[in-house]
Amino acid sequence: MAITIDDRIDVRISKEQKELIKYASELSGFKSLSEFIVYHIQAQAHKIIKDTNTILNTIEDKRVFLDAILNPREPNAALKQARLNYNKFKDENGNKNRIITEVT
Repeated sequence: MAITIDDRIDVRISKEQKELIKYASELSGFKSLSEFIVYHIQAQAHKIIKDTNTILNTIEDKRVFLDAILNPREPNAALKQARLNYNKFKDENGNKNRIITEVT
């Protein structure tokens, strides 16, 4: 599969940085320094995008999440019933030391 090269990025780095990157490229078995750089920059870009979009996609998502943590709602009837069911289950199975005592 041929890759068409149709764009260019120019970067200025120190001689020491270039030698370090070139050495790492050679150790990794890449055919060229450019191939090494493009591979690792693309991999890092994908990682950054994935990490950023995995849980909280937008600033609004982050605000809503933080607000829910800092200002939790009062437990509703279903949650209170779930606590009672859990405690009953634990009692029946002999695990009394792990009973939830209160949902606040």
